[in-house]
Amino acid sequence: MSAGLFGIATSGLNAAQRSLDTTGHNIANVNTEGYSRQRTEQGTRPAQFSGAGYVGRGVDVMTVRRMYDEFVQTQLRNNTTASEYHSTQRDFISRVDNLLADPAAGLSPGLQQFFSATQELANDPTSSANRTVLISESQSLVDRFKFLSQRLSDQQTIVDGQIGAGVDEINGYSDSIARLNQQIVAAQGRGQPPNDLLDKRDQMVLELSKFVDVRTTVQDDGAMNVFIGRGQGVVLGNKATPLSANRPTPGAPLEITFGAQGDKGVNVTNLISGGKLGGLLDLRSSVLDEAQNELGRVAVSVAVGFNNQHQAGLDLDGNPGEAFFNVPRPEVLSASGNTAEKPKVTIDPEGLSELTSRDYRMTREGGNWVLDTVPGSSPQTLDFTSGDPVRAAGMLIDEPTGGAAEGDSFLIRPTRNAAREMQVNITEPDKLAAAAGWLADPEVDVQSLSVVKPNDLPATGTNSVNFSFDSNDEIEPGAGVWKKVVDGIELVVRSDGNPGTVELNRNTDPGPGDNRNGLALAQVQSTGYLDGGKSSIEDAYNGLIGKVGTQTRQTQVAAESQARLLADAQAQRESLSGVNLDEEAANLLKFQQAYQASAQVISITSTLFDTLIGAVRR
Repeated sequence: MSAGLFGIATSGLNAAQRSLDTTGHNIANVNTEGYSRQRTEQGTRPAQFSGAGYVGRGVDVMTVRRMYDEFVQTQLRNNTTASEYHSTQRDFISRVDNLLADPAAGLSPGLQQFFSATQELANDPTSSANRTVLISESQSLVDRFKFLSQRLSDQQTIVDGQIGAGVDEINGYSDSIARLNQQIVAAQGRGQPPNDLLDKRDQMVLELSKFVDVRTTVQDDGAMNVFIGRGQGVVLGNKATPLSANRPTPGAPLEITFGAQGDKGVNVTNLISGGKLGGLLDLRSSVLDEAQNELGRVAVSVAVGFNNQHQAGLDLDGNPGEAFFNVPRPEVLSASGNTAEKPKVTIDPEGLSELTSRDYRMTREGGNWVLDTVPGSSPQTLDFTSGDPVRAAGMLIDEPTGGAAEGDSFLIRPTRNAAREMQVNITEPDKLAAAAGWLADPEVDVQSLSVVKPNDLPATGTNSVNFSFDSNDEIEPGAGVWKKVVDGIELVVRSDGNPGTVELNRNTDPGPGDNRNGLALAQVQSTGYLDGGKSSIEDAYNGLIGKVGTQTRQTQVAAESQARLLADAQAQRESLSGVNLDEEAANLLKFQQAYQASAQVISITSTLFDTLIGAVRR
């Protein structure tokens, strides 16, 4: 009997000892990130049959179980991914919003001051001070464009740096998970779960979820597979597949590839979602790239619109106005491995209303050049058979030379660098063309102009001479010679073709007070040059500010909401898996008493055994 009692007492002592060990382990790891509370699971030993019935044989420690719920852990991981995504975007987009909408450093005050100076010139075109101020304000406007563009470029550089760092972090966590998989499979083969290793792996996956949305599956042997994007397995068993960040096109944004370094990897940039990395990629494409391109589009519209009107006027010396600003050319980047040379691409002055803030990729496909937006959504085949530049999306595109090969591609960014490259061409006040006059090709003798046929004008060049008559002076076909004296000038018209209308203005030297073109220059600010003629320069920039402001507010709300959801998920996990010191202290006392009681049973068993031995000796 004493031998059976001793075995029972010993089993109780061992069970209490294991429970005390587990409790102490919990207390020691109360501040360990990712640690799940453990509990010693005990089970009754099989009873032994006797004539009086089944007699118990004590207790066994069945396992050490961690307090873990896969659903709770998955919710925590998903909320972590969403929270990191929105908080990353919030931090960056707030900077962009503050930059563009700054009442002092933003573009709006610069545009207002520039066009106010233009209006002052129109009010008094003879004032040398007004002319000097306009040139000064034009340079200030250009400087604002450059400043804003540089600040946006700085944010681009920071984002690209963090994208590269994020890829390195993902690779590091993937390697750690693969190594832990190997250890877990080996340990689990002994029949018991390696709780601490499982906690470490879950924590690595949670850390990984801060950078990208992940999905996991657990194999029968205990190894965990981790997938990102659209099923790209960064961890399969004990093998990790790295990501890499590179630029296949020099000067282009970083792209993320899966499976191999450089061009041999699969481009998964557009497949990455969630987490810090997904937030950075979406921020770059939908905010930073868009803001830089839209800022450039505004710069191009200012340059082209102001140039067109300025060149329609006369300066103080009576000379035709020159281009006031330079018109920046679109950026063209050649993909590595191209055989064709870069095409010449310029802004189409007549297609300004079609100019967008999108980037384009020009690719050789099936023997043709195809232009599509980035990302692709509206491919357009370019027809170069005429030998002339093709008009497309507000650009004039020449055919690439040098022998194109299938798959050759060019990244075309029409307005990406326009704000940075904008310059003022005119620095002399007398060169400001505030006056309007009769503009003609120098080879045309206006006084002897004779229109024989509509297509037989003795004028050459791109500038034309226009006349108009009022509604009472129609010329009917077959009417013969039509004559009229206008302002002392005899005008003779013979109409052999369709009737036409022309406008006649007195041809005089521009007077110093002529401000007609100055007034027209002031109207450039509100003229609808963009979006099919619907948006003015101010409309476009205000639209950019409004869009970024809306995105900022939406991101702030989303970040706050996700932060609350994350806190709830963390609290839910803590209630299930966290260590409660009060509870563990109570367990210590309970298991201590159980240990002492089992020790007392052993002591009694020893006394009984001694009594039995003493009786036998007598």
